[in-house]
Amino acid sequence: MQILKHKTNFDFISKRKPALFISTLLNLAILVGIATVGFNFGVDFAGGTVVELKYNSPTTEEQVRERAQAGGLHDVTVQRVGSANENTFLLRMGGVTQLTEENAERAKVAIQGLGETRSVYADMANGIVNFRSAQPMSAEAVKKAVEGAGIGVQEVRDLGANQGGNGFDYQVVASGMADKVFAALGAGMEKPDFEQRRVDYVGPQVGKQLRNRGVMALLYSMVAILIYVAFRFDFKFGPGALLAMLHDVTMVAGYYLVSQREFNLTSIAALLTIVGYSVNDTIVIYDRIREDMVKYKGKGMPEIINIAVNDTLGRTILTSGVTALSLIGLLIFGVGEIFDFAMAMLVGILVGTYSSVYIASPVVIWLDERAAQREAHSGAKQEPNAA
Repeated sequence: MQILKHKTNFDFISKRKPALFISTLLNLAILVGIATVGFNFGVDFAGGTVVELKYNSPTTEEQVRERAQAGGLHDVTVQRVGSANENTFLLRMGGVTQLTEENAERAKVAIQGLGETRSVYADMANGIVNFRSAQPMSAEAVKKAVEGAGIGVQEVRDLGANQGGNGFDYQVVASGMADKVFAALGAGMEKPDFEQRRVDYVGPQVGKQLRNRGVMALLYSMVAILIYVAFRFDFKFGPGALLAMLHDVTMVAGYYLVSQREFNLTSIAALLTIVGYSVNDTIVIYDRIREDMVKYKGKGMPEIINIAVNDTLGRTILTSGVTALSLIGLLIFGVGEIFDFAMAMLVGILVGTYSSVYIASPVVIWLDERAAQREAHSGAKQEPNAA
């Protein structure tokens, strides 16, 4: 399929300096924004709970939010999923269990009010309150006391007499946040007018590990691609490909920063895909540059790169255009993480095509000019010695 019937002769490289200036400003602004404002981390990275609910009758996001807040869920985020007539919502909130720093103190007081207790300790990470009692206690009485402190109780574990024989050990396991959501939204109803479709829990430690591993996967892939480019091409081609990749990743990260769309494992997948797409487009141009360097030995590097970019322009338009068309379908019909992935990919395709011409290629020119200057300088030194 031929997109451009006639050979083009656009002077792309003459615009490289203003393009580099604008790109540098945008990248710096995004990095400052990430450091100061930060991403809107999803449950995958920040930890917390996600509950998907489907209502049986027409409901708005505001109505769901008001019912949640009336039931005591003040830090919940409500997001519609799908079309308006589906009445499906995602509720996100911090925390995995109902045990918090605030209500843990109330639970401690409630437990101490049941009798002589000691070693009352709240394990926040696992949502468990451990305590030791001088006398055996009823699990039902402990559950009632803790629930009176505002904490849902999944179970009370009787661990029996401790080995030292100086008391009886118990564990109170707090209910998950999903139970609190169900109770808050169904308060005052004989039968809830919604169904709970799914629940996702991610602890803060697990979220941190996922975030770190996602970033490391991104860095490792970049290093591997850099090694590949260094072996396949001349050294002066490698830095350009690396800078183009960094530019593209930063620009796509800027999409998540500006839109404040949820940054999660799907976002890392989008970034990894963009890295691969970016370097693929860059390598196609690099291959043509290398061929044209042999073909046009008397021409300067800027002119050779212009010829190479014009020669591959039809292929670039076709590849990027077809990929973008598939993403537009996902943008129209996709929701939630699918929409975010498609939008990030679309941004990545645009900046990836741009960076191959205006980031990777100018770096090759700069390194080629530096090499020529060094050769000229060393030649000038040798001439007096030869004389």
